[in-house]
Amino acid sequence: MKNNQISINRLNEILEATINTIIKSKDEVFEIVNYSREECNRIEEELKSLQIKVKDIFEQIEKLEELNRRCWKDLSYKSKNFHLFSEDDIKEAYDLANEVRINLLLKREEEKNLIERRNELELRYKNALEVLKKAENLNKQISVATEYLMGNAENIVETVDELSKKHFLGIKIIEAQEEERLRLAREIHDGPAQSLANVIVKAELCERLIELDTDRTKRELNSLKDVIRLTLKDVRKIIYDLRPMSLDDLGLIPTLERYISIFQEDTGIKVNLRTIGSINNIQSTIQIALFRITQESLSNIRKHSKATTASVSIERSLNRINLVISDDGIGFNLDDLKRGHNPINSGFGLMNIRERVELLNGSFNITSSNKMGTKISISIPLSEGLNNEK
Repeated sequence: MKNNQISINRLNEILEATINTIIKSKDEVFEIVNYSREECNRIEEELKSLQIKVKDIFEQIEKLEELNRRCWKDLSYKSKNFHLFSEDDIKEAYDLANEVRINLLLKREEEKNLIERRNELELRYKNALEVLKKAENLNKQISVATEYLMGNAENIVETVDELSKKHFLGIKIIEAQEEERLRLAREIHDGPAQSLANVIVKAELCERLIELDTDRTKRELNSLKDVIRLTLKDVRKIIYDLRPMSLDDLGLIPTLERYISIFQEDTGIKVNLRTIGSINNIQSTIQIALFRITQESLSNIRKHSKATTASVSIERSLNRINLVISDDGIGFNLDDLKRGHNPINSGFGLMNIRERVELLNGSFNITSSNKMGTKISISIPLSEGLNNEK
């Protein structure tokens, strides 16, 4: 009975924290909605202004083309009948024709740049409208969830206590965390990444237009592009760490294969991935948990184990999914881990893994000894409600 009371108190704390987090997220989402709406309006106004400029420069080009034809026709006539005109007359006609030609080339280049800018703005406007729509839908959903939780908090706790739904609430908390990561990933992708890509386009344009000290300018711009490309690569890496898009598009196994490939390239640690049974058709929350657990475990191996090889094994049985991660590193004393003296227990590390597993009603076990490597074994139940198979 005492344990039940502790569980209820703990659930009350979780529920209160969840409601507070949702309320805070609601305010943040509301700000995002307003920002997205203002961004859409700003891009729309800029697009309208740009369309007017494109139309105006098109008319100027038409006039310059007509003037160019007349100038060169006049120059051709005076050149053929040079005995009727002075040398100054012919030179003046040539200078005028050349000036008109240069102005026409510049206007055509300006038209090209404006059209490229217009196309870019049209794409950004489309993306901004999509972000605004998703933000508005998310805002509505959070409002409904907040009202429901605040109005039924007491009933929810009683229901959870009666029906043993502790793991269900845990899953919902994990889903909320992953939704936040997904939102951040999309924001960074639609913001800094596109802005940096646009800077590269502008830099390339400067290469074509800047005439003073051309060689040095090109060297400086090339250096600038290299820096920007590296920054763009870092931003995309941040996006991948927040939430790999391939987890939703391709599933768990292809995402793990890519992550392990990058991990091997960065660390030199060879990792063998082995799967048994159908993995990608399980519930998405469990797939996310398996990816995060593997990510955290490999991070620990990189930081602490001094291993040369590691293995990741995922096995799907009838009603469970088992994950085993091992390495051939230096290992550690489990007694130190229990007393909290081991460095890999600092921060989130294994504690984060254990909490994820417990929230999914799974089991967690770790075996290790000095100079004998480490092995983490995890088993998560697959109930009917957690299985995506139809």
